[in-house]
Amino acid sequence: MKRHILWMWAIVCTTSATFLFSCSKDDAPEADPTSGLHKISGGYAAGSGLTVDVYSASPNVYTGYQRLSFLIKDSITGQVITETPITLHPMMDMGMMQHASPYENPAPVAINKLFKGSVVFIMPSTGGTWTLGVRVTHPVTGNTGTYSGTINVIEPTESKIKSFTSAFNGERYFVALIDPEQPKIGINDFEVAVYKRANMMSFPADSTLSVIHTPEMPTMGHGSPNNVQPVHMGKGHYKGKVNFTMSGFWRVHMDYMHGTEVADTTQYFDITF
Repeated sequence: MKRHILWMWAIVCTTSATFLFSCSKDDAPEADPTSGLHKISGGYAAGSGLTVDVYSASPNVYTGYQRLSFLIKDSITGQVITETPITLHPMMDMGMMQHASPYENPAPVAINKLFKGSVVFIMPSTGGTWTLGVRVTHPVTGNTGTYSGTINVIEPTESKIKSFTSAFNGERYFVALIDPEQPKIGINDFEVAVYKRANMMSFPADSTLSVIHTPEMPTMGHGSPNNVQPVHMGKGHYKGKVNFTMSGFWRVHMDYMHGTEVADTTQYFDITF
């Protein structure tokens, strides 16, 4: 009898352990891919059968290079879509005129369920109304539609977007500061993206300029050594290094050359940390 009771108890313990292990494995909550991000827009892409939610790392959207994340779902089932082409259509309505801005479409495959893209907002919403159109295609039905939402764009204390008219060819260029996003004492990554205005609706990435940056600390009257000049890495992105030898207010002077000809030497980015 005693042996029978011990045998039954062993079965109960084994069954309970298996049940608990199974529950903990199958019922573990799935990580939210948007955790830590801020939803800035979202809605139904009419005709596509998909919803689009737009996220950024900051609750505010600023002028300059803005990284954005897109969560796409089936509007009926709520299933997250991880493969589909996405096309961005930023537009500024100023009443008497409209213009677009530079942008980078997300890759057609999501990373951790989020599609990654960017928009370079070239002016704040005080001058008009920004909308961001997101064109998506349902991967099963092939239906296509566009969600369009209003984006409030703020000018930061220190501008991250500059423009100039080239002294060489008279073309209008826009330069967006990307890094350092969180500057620190020492060597920092330095990255800008350069775009040329083809017309009011087209701002293609530009790779024809040479970029030279010179950091200066105006209040202290010195610069810094060991800087690495930006080199074009593709899609208008130029990457180098900038050395901040101490914290405080820095001015990074920017010179742009077209071959041996000067395009512009009047622009700079202020960085304070």
